[in-house]
Amino acid sequence: MTFRQGSVWVVRPPPSKAREAALDIVEQVFAGRSLSSALPEVFRHMPDTRERALCQEISYGVFRWWPRLGACLDGLLERPLRERDADIRAAIFIGLYQLGYTRVPAHAAVKETVALSQYCGKPWAKGLINAVLRRFQREGDALLSRADRDEAAAVAHPRWLTRALRDAWPDQWRRIADENNRRPPLSLRVNSRKLSREGYLQTLAEAGFSATAHPHTPEGIILEKPVPVDELPGFAEGLVSVQDGAGQLAAHLLAAKAGERVLDACAAPGGKTTHLLEQQPELDEVVALDIDEERLQLVQENCSRLGLAANLVRADARKTDTWWDGRPFDRVLLDAPCTATGVIRRQPDIKFHRRAKDVPALAAKQEELLDALWGVLAPGGTLLYATCSVLPQENQQQMRSFLSRRPDASERQLKATWGLEVEFGRQILPGTDSMDGFYYALLEKH
Repeated sequence: MTFRQGSVWVVRPPPSKAREAALDIVEQVFAGRSLSSALPEVFRHMPDTRERALCQEISYGVFRWWPRLGACLDGLLERPLRERDADIRAAIFIGLYQLGYTRVPAHAAVKETVALSQYCGKPWAKGLINAVLRRFQREGDALLSRADRDEAAAVAHPRWLTRALRDAWPDQWRRIADENNRRPPLSLRVNSRKLSREGYLQTLAEAGFSATAHPHTPEGIILEKPVPVDELPGFAEGLVSVQDGAGQLAAHLLAAKAGERVLDACAAPGGKTTHLLEQQPELDEVVALDIDEERLQLVQENCSRLGLAANLVRADARKTDTWWDGRPFDRVLLDAPCTATGVIRRQPDIKFHRRAKDVPALAAKQEELLDALWGVLAPGGTLLYATCSVLPQENQQQMRSFLSRRPDASERQLKATWGLEVEFGRQILPGTDSMDGFYYALLEKH
C-alpha cells in the first residue's frame, strides 16, 4: 500500500488486521479518496470476513462521528499534529471511535490502536497515542459534553451543512441529522422478470432471513439485518439487486412504454438502468450514459448479472454533439450529480469531503445537464429529474429556474403517498419509510 503524507510517499505492507486496514482507509479518505473506493482495494488483502466487518465498522464510524470526535481531539492535543503525521491522526480517530461508540473493551481498543504506531513505522508516536486515548477514557464524558455545546459538533455534521439543513428544513433538520447518523438498512429490488416479490420473500424466509415488503415499491424488500450480497439467495443468478427504496421509484415514475427509446443519463452504477429494463422488456433501446469509464463498467456488470442489455456510452452528457445520434428520446432520466446530502447515512465521508462552495458549483452543472438533455427529448416526451440531495438549491429551486426559462416545459405533478410535496416535485427526507433522502420532479415537453 502506498500513501502520500504531506510531500512524502510512504510504502506499507498490505494490512492483515482490521485496525491496520481501517488506518489505511481513513488515511486515504483524509487524502481525498471516498470510502466506497478505498474499501474494496484494502479488502482484497483481507480474506477474513470478521476482520473485514470490524474494519468497515471502524472506518465508517470514524467519518460518521468525526465532527464530534474532532472537537474532542482538539481538547486532547497540546499542539496540532504535523501534516506528514496524518497517519497518527487517523490512528487516534480510530481509537476515539472505538472508545466512544463501540462495545470493544477499552483495554483492547487502546492496546490495538497504540500498536498502529509500529504499523505506521513511527514508534515515537506510541506514547502520544496512548496518552491521548487514556485521557479520553478519563475525561471523555466531559469532553463530549463540552463539544456538544457547539450545535454542529452535537449533531456530528460540518458547520456549513448544519446551517444549510436548518435553513432548508427548520422543523425537520434535527431529525435529518439524526437519521444521517444512523446505520442504513439493506434494501433489495426483486427482478420482476424472474420472480415475484412474494416468491423471493419466501426464499429469504426459507434461508433464515427476516425481511418485509417495502411500502412504496412493488419490487422492494427491506432486510431486517444487512448481510454481504454474496450471502443473498440467488444474487449471483440475478434474482435480486441492492437498491434503496427511494431509488426504485424512478423507473415507475418514468413509466416507459413498449417501443420507446430511453436515456439514462449519469447512469452508473446502473441500478436505475437495470430497473427500467426489468420493468419494460419491450423498450426499443435504453442508452446508459456516464462520463466515468470505470463506473460505466459497473453498469455492464449489473446488466450481465441480471441478463439485460443496454447501449453503454461513455461521454459528458452536456456535450450532446459528441454522443447523440440525432434520434430523439421518448423518456430521459437525469439522476444528476449532487451534494449527496440525502445519502450520508450510506456514505458518511460526505461530511468530510463536501464544502459549502460545492452547492452552487453542482447546481450550475445540473442546470447545464438539464438544458443539454432537454434538447435530445422528443416533443411530447418526459424527463424525470432526480437527485439524492435534500438541499432546495439542487431541487425545487433548480426546477423553478428551469421552468422559467423553458416555455416548452411544464411540470407534471406527482401524486404519491411518499415524500413531501414541495414547490416543484416531491422530496423524501432521510429515514422516511426506511428510504434515503431523494428528490424527484417530472417534466413534460410540449
